[in-house]
Amino acid sequence: MGYGDIAPATTLGQVLASIIMICGYGIIAVPTGIVSAEMVRSAGGPREERACTGCEARFHDPDAVHCKYCGEKLEAP
Repeated sequence: MGYGDIAPATTLGQVLASIIMICGYGIIAVPTGIVSAEMVRSAGGPREERACTGCEARFHDPDAVHCKYCGEKLEAP
């Protein structure tokens, strides 16, 4: 006896097993995606919405002195 030795024989049993299998995947996949998205969002660290006077880029690091896109000196917060 090994993996896959027992399987539903009737059509109704196969359909029911398929539905339960898909629900099981959903129970694992959906929370994993939500948790992963929150971890990525929180890993970005703090950002300040100071706009660069040269290229108008926003969300620079709090200790940034120059724009990370164009190199223009940023105004003090």
